[in-house]
Amino acid sequence: MSDESTLFGELRRMARTSSAVGGIAARFAGARMFGIKTDRAAHAEDLRAVLGGLKGPLMKVAQFLSSVPDALPAEYADELSQLQANAPAMGWAFVRRRMASELGPDWQSRFASFSREAAAAASLGQVHRATLHDGSLVACKLQYPDMPTTVEADLRQLRLAMAIYHRMDNAIQHEEVYKELTERLREELDYEREAAQMRLFSLMLANQPNVHVPVPVPGLCTRRLLTMNWLDGRPLMQRLAEDPPQEERNRIAEALFHAWYVPFYRYGVIHGDPHLGNYQVRSDASVNLLDFGAIRVFDAKFVRGVIDLYEAVRDDDEAKAHHAYETWGFTDLSKDKMAALNLWARFLYEPLCDDRVRRIQETDDPNFGRVVAEQVHAGLKRTGGIKPPREFVLMDRSAIGLGGVFLRLKAELNWSRLFHGLIADFNAAALAERQAAALAEAKVPPAG
Repeated sequence: MSDESTLFGELRRMARTSSAVGGIAARFAGARMFGIKTDRAAHAEDLRAVLGGLKGPLMKVAQFLSSVPDALPAEYADELSQLQANAPAMGWAFVRRRMASELGPDWQSRFASFSREAAAAASLGQVHRATLHDGSLVACKLQYPDMPTTVEADLRQLRLAMAIYHRMDNAIQHEEVYKELTERLREELDYEREAAQMRLFSLMLANQPNVHVPVPVPGLCTRRLLTMNWLDGRPLMQRLAEDPPQEERNRIAEALFHAWYVPFYRYGVIHGDPHLGNYQVRSDASVNLLDFGAIRVFDAKFVRGVIDLYEAVRDDDEAKAHHAYETWGFTDLSKDKMAALNLWARFLYEPLCDDRVRRIQETDDPNFGRVVAEQVHAGLKRTGGIKPPREFVLMDRSAIGLGGVFLRLKAELNWSRLFHGLIADFNAAALAERQAAALAEAKVPPAG
């Protein structure tokens, strides 16, 4: 069995996805031109079924878009949020060929043992457990074949789907969102880059004993193979299903807060994929942070803008909020657009302004966030829409995704004090210096 031909592999993939995307187009066109009422909920189920059967980044993008408010209609977001980043595993004969192409024909001699069965399968590759000759347990993440072709085909389908939706609803202009997703997905194909980004997070989180980051193994990493030390832990959702005590829930949430926001407020770097499958829980309630293919490096000015917006919300300071949005890269900010954006900002920052122990969201209404998002959407649509800057995309994704995890954890913490503990001594020049030193030490290549 060999890799699919680039041309025919892409044609087959496009045939499977085009029917779903084309179906959306037909239904939207019917609704717009002829007043035909469409069952978007039913079609969203069809779309999830199609994407769930694919192995590749379109599924990953769908998960991403499902958590970004108003990037997709609510019916599609609800269905796509259920996608799991799992795909049919490559068989052993195929794995052997793939490993030989990465490490040479004698690749098995590099390991004392190598599991024939995949320990995990995700959207871009699968993981095998192995043992080195010194007894160390390692995880070998092997990329699926022909993924660059798959990525490009999926990105073209994504552009079409976003263009169709924009014709129906211009509240969110997707140009910069698409550019950001394109760059990050292409970076995820390079496992040598991911190894460097893993080293970067090890450096940034070195003083966080409640967060563990795997370490890449030199000499056993290529652009399509990432070998790292094996971390023992259980999937977060598996542990939550056992209804752990409140104290453990709080410790897990605090560890995740530090895992995400110490790198951001100290180094201007964020892990861009807060998917539930990227966390494991240890017996001491510390966490393993996984999957470093999608990270975002921000300049110190942007981080300062995030803090400025918090202060604007806290102090009800419209001028400071306007300055913060401009710092982030928003343009053409009318008073009405600002009012819509501020609804979202208040939703995100409200727990940080409340100096007491509480849940991240105190209402029991599971649709509360969606209701706020719909209000924001209506306001932006009424004022002609807005173009989110590229820098906003993963920042918003992380805030929403991590907030969703805190909701599932039912964590009760003083979010305000956690936040202020990170920003109390913020200094833009010091951040820029720390960032440059860490990127250099980890040997992270420049973006783009």
